[in-house]
Amino acid sequence: MGMVGTSLTVSLDGFIAGPNDGPANPLGDGGERLFAWYAGGDTEYVVPSGGMTFNVSPASAAMLRETYPACGALVTGRRTFDIAKGWGGRHPLDVPVFVVTHAVPPEWVGRDAPFTFVTDGVERAVELARAVAGEKNVGVGAASIVQQCLRAGLLDEIQVELVPVLLGGGVRLFDHLGIGPVALERTAVIPGDGVTHLRFRVVR
Repeated sequence: MGMVGTSLTVSLDGFIAGPNDGPANPLGDGGERLFAWYAGGDTEYVVPSGGMTFNVSPASAAMLRETYPACGALVTGRRTFDIAKGWGGRHPLDVPVFVVTHAVPPEWVGRDAPFTFVTDGVERAVELARAVAGEKNVGVGAASIVQQCLRAGLLDEIQVELVPVLLGGGVRLFDHLGIGPVALERTAVIPGDGVTHLRFRVVR
């Protein structure tokens, strides 16, 4: 069975989106700076869905070629799903997506899309995602879902794509944990253009 991990782009002061994020402003004020590295290099990487192409540094491209195909399912939150507008019906990673929510959005009921809405908590969503992913990994997106997985002891790995910018506010990745110190073991440091990829194992 694969591991459960997260990989999110974050500012130096710990935010994954700027202030005032929402469907009309998905990255928040100034949040577009977090993703400039996806277009800051000369090496092409086409996402598994084929729907977009990144131009990144060779080091970042190698990291993406390693991590994206290893993902067999995703767990995310309803707010992220709504802000992304359901990724147009197909997530860029082209894997089954499990959305933790209090209620299934009626506009998605019966649609032929790789989204499963889970109304009985993050632990159940991770369980379902692991069953589908098999030997592959489960990716966890959305700050609130990462926080819930950390509190529940479900997260095996944390990768942050660290961008040298201070947003000063917004959606903080490691907020509201409500638990004691979480020990991490660094397993990789990959310098890219405009980003540093940092990978850690969560020490149980």
